[in-house]
Amino acid sequence: MSAPDDAVRPDAPDDVVRPDDTVRADAPDADAGPARGMRAITGETFSASDAVGGVRGVVESVAPGLLFVVVYLAAGQRLTPALVAASAAALVAVVVRLVQRTPVTQALSGVIGVGIGVVWAWRTGDASDYFAYGLWVNGAYLLATLVTVLVGWPLVGLVVGLFAHDGPLNGGSWRNAVAWHDDPALRRAYTWATIPWVAMFALRIAVQLPLYFNDEVAWLGTAKLAMGVPLTALALWISWVLVRSTRPRRQQQESPEVP
Repeated sequence: MSAPDDAVRPDAPDDVVRPDDTVRADAPDADAGPARGMRAITGETFSASDAVGGVRGVVESVAPGLLFVVVYLAAGQRLTPALVAASAAALVAVVVRLVQRTPVTQALSGVIGVGIGVVWAWRTGDASDYFAYGLWVNGAYLLATLVTVLVGWPLVGLVVGLFAHDGPLNGGSWRNAVAWHDDPALRRAYTWATIPWVAMFALRIAVQLPLYFNDEVAWLGTAKLAMGVPLTALALWISWVLVRSTRPRRQQQESPEVP
């Protein structure tokens, strides 16, 4: 699971978000900008638009995959024009950001994902293989996220610990980042907050894998777009609601009363 950057990316790994921006979990810095990606679940408030990177981030994420499908169909299912269109969209996003001197992390990660898909499809000559990388990534994230739940170290708990005000990303210790694990109530809450991510990755695989094997390029591309940003925003919101409910207990844990 998708990780920083400016936004989540549905085009390659289907919006997998990553905890890449450092910020205090319970007291976000107003100057740090809106919370994005997994960082959003630790915020005082939640904005779906900010969490997925805003309009610009969504456009950069959706454009390559959308153009691939549209051009592929419009060109009579010819692969080369579709690959060129997808590559051009990803490269333009990077160039525009470089010209405007804005962070290029998200755009560069998009180029990598698109590039792998383009090379894969070009080498095999199968348009469906443009989406193969995203399927592999979602499968890997599904396995990894599920394992964190099964072993009792849920992903959301690890993210919250990293961004805690006394966690390692804010000058604290790694011990503070995992202190929640000693509290059964927090561990249970973070497990439930991780379940939406397991469900999201599993649903993507369940829907998209059959389309991939049946070479349903148009439907596969449509499914990736529909199950990209919208599902990620929903998973982030559910996790945020559950994490927010643990705030009083976390504050008590971080500032225990002195007898």
